[in-house]
Amino acid sequence: MNALAEAIGSFAQTQWVSRKNRADFERWQAAALRRFLDRDLPRAPFYGRAPTRLTDLPVTDKALLMGRFGDFNIHGLTATEAWAALARDGRAGSLTVGASTGTSGNRGLFVISEAEKYRWLGAILAKAVPDLLWRGIRVAVILPQNTGLYDSARKSRLIKLAFFDLTLGPEHWREALEAFEPTVIIAPPKMLRHFATEGFRLTPKRIFSAAETLDPVDRPVIESFFKLPLDQIYMATEGLFAVTCRQGGLHLAEDSVFFEFEPAGEGLATPLVTAFRRRTQIMARYRMNDLLRLSEQPCRCGSPLRCVDEIVGRMDDVFRLASANGPIFVTPDVLRNAVLKADRRIDDFRLIQTAPDAVELKLPATLADDAAAAAHETVRRLLEARKADATVALVRAPLPLETSRKLRRVECRLERAP
Repeated sequence: MNALAEAIGSFAQTQWVSRKNRADFERWQAAALRRFLDRDLPRAPFYGRAPTRLTDLPVTDKALLMGRFGDFNIHGLTATEAWAALARDGRAGSLTVGASTGTSGNRGLFVISEAEKYRWLGAILAKAVPDLLWRGIRVAVILPQNTGLYDSARKSRLIKLAFFDLTLGPEHWREALEAFEPTVIIAPPKMLRHFATEGFRLTPKRIFSAAETLDPVDRPVIESFFKLPLDQIYMATEGLFAVTCRQGGLHLAEDSVFFEFEPAGEGLATPLVTAFRRRTQIMARYRMNDLLRLSEQPCRCGSPLRCVDEIVGRMDDVFRLASANGPIFVTPDVLRNAVLKADRRIDDFRLIQTAPDAVELKLPATLADDAAAAAHETVRRLLEARKADATVALVRAPLPLETSRKLRRVECRLERAP
């Protein structure tokens, strides 16, 4: 395996595909998907043979994947073996094993080959920093967990990559981060906002929000401090799903993933993803837990790849409330907007469903009393208008930076039905 050739080939293909028109792109994608279904998918024991159509396949999810992990990768690597490899050095022979942080649910595993690591590197560079790459870049990745994916970047002469462990807290690595002088920063929005409010000495050329939902309240704070547009990388254990272009469009990675969308109400959709460039761990019609608002307009950059207007949050955080007319579901964006629009002085909050009939609104004690009262009343009226049987309790308390879990300003803490 020639690592450099894999990365360059993936970079070139990603750039080439982005120059097609939509009709030509769909023909190319259909052919790539067909090759995946005929050649790669049958190698995973779970499937056994190629389907006539993609829709002939069952819908899968994390529970099924983790329960039968060895049946979804072509080497038969079991979950037990993968966890053991992860506890050592993240290597299982020639394979790299990684996992999600588990800060918002059960941890998920992934396994990839060396070739796939370098294809991933080429694709993300082509999407995120093609104009910066040739000058050499210093990339600071601030996330809760390091992963073998980044090893490929560390071996490039054009890229210096430094990982900073979010779980240790910025007080442990602020000096090292500032000394590194990153030209590109990839971090959760809460951390980018922390850099702004604490006046970190950083002058990057590109900043990316990743790993958490980007709430609208954070964007102006971050962009004002860095004097740069805030871009996004939508990536999960399951793969790379979208990156912001230089015109500000958050483009789905349709050049490596085929997306199907299930309606989720309120104009939102949840994606089923088929990663047709992955050949080690097969992922087909895998149901993601995310709520997306899809764009109806093509991006002005001219790319044929569709755009997402907003990653709203997770299906897990939809409030599920009772009413005289039956169950009511309220999505995170509706709840978040209700709080933020109540008073412009509100720039942070937590809204938590703590019981089937109880919601808690937490606001900082430093917020003016009339602003807190307005937010409390707005949430109460929203649920009343939906005829929900629920009380809303107002709590005044500090909202400190949490580095041990993902920030979810709107969160449902009810147990899921099995």
